[in-house]
Amino acid sequence: QVQLVESGGGSVQAGGSLRLSCEASSSSRYCLGWFRQAPGKEREGVATIATNGHTTYTDSVKGRFTISKDNAKNTLSLQMNSLKPEDTAMYFCAADFIYPCDYRAVFRYWGQGTQVTVSS
Repeated sequence: QVQLVESGGGSVQAGGSLRLSCEASSSSRYCLGWFRQAPGKEREGVATIATNGHTTYTDSVKGRFTISKDNAKNTLSLQMNSLKPEDTAMYFCAADFIYPCDYRAVFRYWGQGTQVTVSS
């Protein structure tokens, strides 16, 4: 079982940037992803990165968010640019043995989350 710890959340004005990080006890063998949940809404997939580096993004973040990983450091990152108020949510990293590795998949292993708040 993989352990996941997120960091990097915070408050930013619309148009700003944040970078989220997730430290994993192991990363190279897993499909890794970022998810978010806003108050009163269901959790949604944001982006995933497969073991071979293939990435998927939900439409609302394409061109603004970039998912990446560093297998040597067992770290997953999410660079978020041009942030919008609707990006406000608790962000979670997740891992699992999934094929295909896609943001619409169901993951078993989750971090505790980090809050992102974007003000207008």
